[in-house]
Amino acid sequence: MKVLISGASGMIGRQLATLLNTQHHTVQSLVRDPAKLGRGDVLWQSSAALDPAALADFDVVIHLAGKPVATLWTDKAKAEIRDSRVQGTANLARAVATAFRRSGKPSALICSSAIGYYGNRGEEELVEESEPGLGFLADVCRGWEDAALPAAMAGVRVAHMRTSLVLSTRGGALAKMLPAFRFGVAGKFGNGRQWWSWVTLEDTARAYLFAASSDQAHGALNLATPNPVTNAEFTRTLGRVLHRPTLIPVPAFALRALAGQMAEEMLLSGQRIIPRRLLDAGFRFEDPELEPALRKLLR
Repeated sequence: MKVLISGASGMIGRQLATLLNTQHHTVQSLVRDPAKLGRGDVLWQSSAALDPAALADFDVVIHLAGKPVATLWTDKAKAEIRDSRVQGTANLARAVATAFRRSGKPSALICSSAIGYYGNRGEEELVEESEPGLGFLADVCRGWEDAALPAAMAGVRVAHMRTSLVLSTRGGALAKMLPAFRFGVAGKFGNGRQWWSWVTLEDTARAYLFAASSDQAHGALNLATPNPVTNAEFTRTLGRVLHRPTLIPVPAFALRALAGQMAEEMLLSGQRIIPRRLLDAGFRFEDPELEPALRKLLR
C-alpha cells in the first residue's frame, strides 16, 4: 500500500510508520512545517482546505493528528483540542471524498478517536454500539467522528479507532508515571475503582495496520485489549513488576486541584472497554494481559 499519515511524528505515528516500512509499504506524511517536508510528503494545515489532487496516489490515509489532551483544560486549550480534531478531520475528509470521486483513491480513511467517547461509565461493559457519554471528551469524540462523514458518504471506507491508554516507555501516560513508581512513592488515583482500559503501543500500531488493510474494519473500533483493569489493579501490577511498594494513594481532591476537569475525566473516570468489532474482524492482540505486557515493556 501507499499510505499517507497525519501526526506521523507522534508516538503512535512513529511506531506505525516503522511497522509499515518493515512490511514494505510506502509511507508519506502530512506535514505542517514546510522546513520538514520530505520527498513525497504532503503539506497541509488542519485549519485550511487541502487540495484533493495531493491525495490521489494514496491507497489509505491514516489520520492521527490532534493537539495533546494531557494538559490543563483552560477555555483556550479546550477550543484548540476540539478544533484540531473536528476541523482538521472535516477538512481532510472533504479532500479524501473529492479525490475518491475523481480517481477511486484513497479508498480508506482510518481516523484516530478515543474511548473518552463513552464518558464515565462505572462498571458497564462498553462495546462499539454503546451510547456516547457526557463530558468534554465525549463531546469532542462525537464531533471528531462525525467530521469524517463526507468521506463515508462518498463511498470511502472509514474507521474510527477509539483508542484507550497506550502503554509505552517512550511516551504517554506510562512514561510519565514511571519515575514515581520507581521511587516507590506511587499509589492508586482516588479510590482506584475506575476502570482503565489499555493497549500496548505495538498492538496499537498493529491494529491501525489491520484497519488499513482489512475491508472488515469500518465504523467505530474499540482499540483496547479484552482485559481492562481497575486503576488499583493497574497500580498493584506495575508496582509488582518494578518490585516497588504502591502504598501512597493520590487523593481525588489533589488531582482535581492540580488538573481540574482534565483529572476528573481522564484520571478519575473510567471505561470498561470490550474490543468486540476488532476481535470479530479477526484481529488478535499480541499483549492481551497486563502483567506480561508490562514485564515485556520494562525488561
